[in-house]
Amino acid sequence: MMKCPNCSSKDIGKIGSHQFYCWGCFIELTVNGEKMSVYQVEEDGTLSSLDDLFFSDDMPQDFPHIHASS
Repeated sequence: MMKCPNCSSKDIGKIGSHQFYCWGCFIELTVNGEKMSVYQVEEDGTLSSLDDLFFSDDMPQDFPHIHASS
């Protein structure tokens, strides 16, 4: 079961083959292997990366607890 890295909600919906949406805090997650990217959905539908808030350059983005199979 996937948990949101922002709000820890398990209310995650699948919107693409590697894309998910958190209904708890309204962010989009992209999972590619063990790497995750986090985006804010803007009013016009564009995505703004939030990776700099969640992941620093010296911290690995490995998430072994994430299983993107839904």
